[in-house]
Amino acid sequence: MKKPSLVIGAGALALLVVGVGLALRPGVDPVAAQQAAPAIDLEPSGPAVARLGNQQVALPELTALLAALPEESRQQLRGNRPALETWIRSRLAQKAVLEQADAQGWRQRPEVEQQMRAATEQIVFRDYMLSVSQVPPGYPSEAELQQAYDSGKAGWMTPALYRVSQIFLALDDPQSLDSVRRQAQELSRRAQAAPAEFGALAAQYSQDRESARRGGDSGLQPLQQLVPEVRGVVARLKPGSVSDAVQSAAGFHVLKLVEQQPARLASLDELRERLTQALRAQRQEQIAKAYLEGMLNTATLSIDGAQLNKVLEEPL
Repeated sequence: MKKPSLVIGAGALALLVVGVGLALRPGVDPVAAQQAAPAIDLEPSGPAVARLGNQQVALPELTALLAALPEESRQQLRGNRPALETWIRSRLAQKAVLEQADAQGWRQRPEVEQQMRAATEQIVFRDYMLSVSQVPPGYPSEAELQQAYDSGKAGWMTPALYRVSQIFLALDDPQSLDSVRRQAQELSRRAQAAPAEFGALAAQYSQDRESARRGGDSGLQPLQQLVPEVRGVVARLKPGSVSDAVQSAAGFHVLKLVEQQPARLASLDELRERLTQALRAQRQEQIAKAYLEGMLNTATLSIDGAQLNKVLEEPL
C-alpha cells in the first residue's frame, strides 16, 4: 500500500536513518563522523545483535549509535525496525569488505596511509581547537539573548498551523480507481451531512491506521508539510467543515479542518534554547578564530613567492 499519511517525507524515514547511520560509522569519512556525533566505541565486544561470517554488530555498538542521535531521531529509529535492520546489514557488509582489505594489506598502501594521517590530523586539530575555544557557561546572558531576539524578529514568524483529520482510502490497483473514488465521495457526503460523526467514520473506514485510531486526527502542522494535492483544499476549508474527496498519488482523502492557528511571532521563551545554542556556536567560532590569528602573530610569517609560483605552474 502506498503511504497514506498527509505529511510529506514520512515514507522516506528508513532511507534517512540509514544515511545517518552511514555518516556515523567509521571508515567512510573520519572527519565528518567526528563532526556528526560523539565518538562511538565500535569494538565488537558484548552480545551480538547480528552476524555475517566472522563479523558481527555487537549490542554496545548499536546502543552507541542510538545514544549519539538526537532524541527525536532516536525515537523514530526505535519505532522503525526495517530502517534499523537496513543499517545493521550495511554495517556488516562494510565490516566484511574491511576484512578483505586488511587481508590484502590495504591499510599499508601509501595512498591509504597518507589519507589516514590527513584524517587523523584533522580530528586532532578539531578536538584541540574545541578544547581551547570553550564558551563561558553563563554565555549568553539574558540581555544578550534579548538583543539577539530583537534584532532577528523578522525571522521569528511561525507559519499558520492546521489541525486536519482525514479519512484515507488507498489506491493500490489502478483498476479500482472508480470504485475507490465512489466510496470516498460517499464518505465525504456522509461526513459533510454530519461533521460531528467524522471521527467515527475515520475510525471505521480510514486506511491510515495511525490517524484512524485518533478519529482521523493528523495533528497540527503547516501547509508545507501536507502533500501538495491537499494543501489548497485545506487552506480553503473553514474550521469544522469537510472537503470533497481529494485524490493524491497514494489514494483518496476526505479532510476535515478541526482547528487553524494563524501565523504569529514566536516568543523568546519558545526560541530560547535554539537561540542560546546558535549564540554559543557563534561565540565559539569567534574564540577559535582569535586563537588561530594569535598563533600567526607569535612569529614572523614569510611566504616564498618563487616556490609558490612553481607549485602553481606545475600541471596537475
